[in-house]
Amino acid sequence: FVSETVAGYDDTMFSDALFGHVAGAYTGASSPRQGLVQSAESGTLFLDEIGDLSAPSQVKLLRLLQEREYRALGSDRLQRSTARFIFATNRDLKAMRDAGTFRGDLFYRLSTHFIEIPPLRQRRRDVAPLVRHFVSKAARELGVDPPVVPHALFQLLNTHAFPGNVRELEAMVFDGVAKARGHALSLALFEPHLAREGGTRESTSPVGDGIAAPGNLFASLQSIPTLTEVQSQLIEDALRRADGNQGIAARLLGISRTALNKRLHNQDGPTEDSARSLSE
Repeated sequence: FVSETVAGYDDTMFSDALFGHVAGAYTGASSPRQGLVQSAESGTLFLDEIGDLSAPSQVKLLRLLQEREYRALGSDRLQRSTARFIFATNRDLKAMRDAGTFRGDLFYRLSTHFIEIPPLRQRRRDVAPLVRHFVSKAARELGVDPPVVPHALFQLLNTHAFPGNVRELEAMVFDGVAKARGHALSLALFEPHLAREGGTRESTSPVGDGIAAPGNLFASLQSIPTLTEVQSQLIEDALRRADGNQGIAARLLGISRTALNKRLHNQDGPTEDSARSLSE
C-alpha cells in the first residue's frame, strides 16, 4: 500500500512522483527514481486531494487509468501497471466538472466506485465514538491516563457546526486531554475552541420571496411570529439540540442558565422537552 497527497503538485512534480525518472531526465536527475506507480505494483496506490490536480496532470492520470500504461520521465520505454488505484478529495468534483475545471472523462473514470463521507455536522452519532477514540489516542501520545468523558461534553459538541470537520474535533480533544487537571475532561477546556469558530451557531440561508436583509430568519414567513412564540420555539429548539442540558441550551441562546430557568418557569404550559429538562 502506497499513499501520497498530491495537493500543491505542479505537472512536473506530479509526473515525477507517479512515474519516476531515468538518470539525466532533467537537470539534477543524476540517478534514476522509481515512481509511486511502480512502488505500488500488484498493490494499492492511494492519492489524496485529487481535486487539486492541474489540467495536464489530469490528462496523464486519465491515460494511466484507461490504458494502464505509463512512461518514466526521460524514458521511451512503455511500462504497464497492475496497481489498484484509490482516490480521495474534499472538493465537489461534480461541481468542478460542471464548471470546466475538472475533466468530465476523468470524473466518470474516478466514479466507478464512489463513496461519499458526509461532514461531521451531518453525522452527529459519530461524535461520541470519535471523542472516545481521540481521548485514548491523545492519552497514549501524552503518556497519561485517559480522562473520563462526561456525557455533557457530547451534548455540547453535538451543537457545534464543526467547520474543520473531524480534524477540528481531534485538535479540540488533544488540547483538552493535554490541559486536563482532574480525572474528567472539563467542558471549559472546549469552550475557547468553540468561541474561536463563532460559537455553536450554524449559519442559515433563508429562502423566501420576501425582501429582507441577508440572514433574516423570517424572510420566508407569511406573517411575523409574536415575541412569545419566538421565545418559546427558540427555547424548545435549544433544549432539543442540547439534548435537554439547560446549561448548554442557555449557552446556545446567549443567556445565563438562571435567565433560561426564569423563562421556562414563566412559560404558560411548558412543552414536554422543557418539562423533562426542568425535572432533570
